[in-house]
Amino acid sequence: MKLSKRGEYALRALIDLGIAYELGWPMLQVSELAAKERLPTKFLEQIFMQLKAAGYVKARRGKFGGYSLARPANRIKFGAVIRLIDGPLAPIPCVSQTAYARCSCPDEVHCGLRMLMLDVRNAITTLLDRYTLADIVEITLRKYRRDKVTPPFLDRALPFAPLISTRASRWVVAREQLRQSRNFQETQEKN
Repeated sequence: MKLSKRGEYALRALIDLGIAYELGWPMLQVSELAAKERLPTKFLEQIFMQLKAAGYVKARRGKFGGYSLARPANRIKFGAVIRLIDGPLAPIPCVSQTAYARCSCPDEVHCGLRMLMLDVRNAITTLLDRYTLADIVEITLRKYRRDKVTPPFLDRALPFAPLISTRASRWVVAREQLRQSRNFQETQEKN
């Protein structure tokens, strides 16, 4: 299994949508995601069309339109998304569960390479089918908090204060406290 650029971009975009949702922004524009991830907008739009057709994201047109998650993040498995975008997870076709094809080995039942690749496939699928988008979003946000880095999408202009979720409010407060702390330290250093 090799993750293509298309697969990588799809996963990164889903993670961004998940982070934005957790921070109180359930909808993002493709141009915003493309700029943040430094991806070609047209290519990302094609990926979103594929994710939309599979029911992972939904779109809304108009000035305040964009893309959002179509199902809860805890119901989006990474293995399923990779299979959608890149096909089977198996490193060789003769061990694939979804796209089996006989290999060139004359004795497939006793083929050592096939047995090894079967173990590889099982390890890959076990790991990728265990992790959900919610897991990865939480891991990412935890790292932002630990490193005291403001996560993306918090710097967006807030048109309505009630739109800020409880989690986003914590980030806004933490960002303001960090700014005040830096200002205090700079003042102390000057004196």
